[in-house]
Amino acid sequence: MVNIKDVAKVANLSVATVSRYLNQNGYVSKNSSERIEQAIRELDYKPSSVARSLSKKQSNIIGLIVPDIKNPYFPELARAVEDMAWSYGYTVVLCNSDDQIEKELLYLERLSQTYVAGLIVATSLLDPSVYLSINTPIVALDRIIDATVPTVATDNQKGARLGGEYLLTNGARNLLCIGGPHGLKTADDRLTGFLEATDKHGLDPIVITSSFDFKVAAKAIEQCLAINPQIDGIFASSDTLAIAALHIAHKLGKRVPEELQIVGFDGIALGEMVSPPLTTVGQDLYKMGTAAATMLIEQIEGKEIKQTVLNIDPQLIVRGTTRKEAAK
Repeated sequence: MVNIKDVAKVANLSVATVSRYLNQNGYVSKNSSERIEQAIRELDYKPSSVARSLSKKQSNIIGLIVPDIKNPYFPELARAVEDMAWSYGYTVVLCNSDDQIEKELLYLERLSQTYVAGLIVATSLLDPSVYLSINTPIVALDRIIDATVPTVATDNQKGARLGGEYLLTNGARNLLCIGGPHGLKTADDRLTGFLEATDKHGLDPIVITSSFDFKVAAKAIEQCLAINPQIDGIFASSDTLAIAALHIAHKLGKRVPEELQIVGFDGIALGEMVSPPLTTVGQDLYKMGTAAATMLIEQIEGKEIKQTVLNIDPQLIVRGTTRKEAAK
């Protein structure tokens, strides 16, 4: 691979002179510039954007940290972030924290200390003080880190209330809530919203928690349904968990939605592809991702952020895992 030393050798100039020319940093004579340009053409040299960013203390690269790209929710967010970033001339580097504190911290440190112009963080395992100490523009996506950190999220409590109320409206009374990991604010808010709906009806639903991993969730759901065959309605804190519940319902021979109704949360594309299609509390994932990217780029470019907190209203999307007609 051709490098700056090769260009300097062909141009018969010092590496320092070629570096000044490439980075537009310091004086380079017209004659030297022409020799460098000729050498670049001969060698078909393409300067490293990362190297130039480091030397010029600026970058057009955005870091995006997510918990697990295998979760179908995050590729949809990432696509939206990338589309908006690209339209502004930025590229996106994707990092998976795998829900590990050490890995998230390492990514934060390496990205903020090297070449990224800013960070979008869709995971929040660390203490807020860690994020606040980073001298790099940052936006929280689908997570709330701190009141001072620009944030794009969904009203999770409201969405979960919608999901719970719809199950109740359609006659479900023996309810199961499959919550996400305890301590994750997104999951906790969804559990709170669901319980607000059931409390109004004086019901005491069964609650289990799970990681957002399909296989882990499916195992927990199968055990719960085996012990509690009377369950006739499930609210899941994510579409992945809801699809795991649908898989187990099929395995156990439970008819959906006739015997068991299921409502998810997220609105991922996969929910339309399962059979029957998943009723869910939909988030506008594309709007969330593009809004986070816009918010970050406004920070990077020194513009005034029009809105530091964007809380997007969820919408109930009725499909085939719930009954169409409301209970009388």
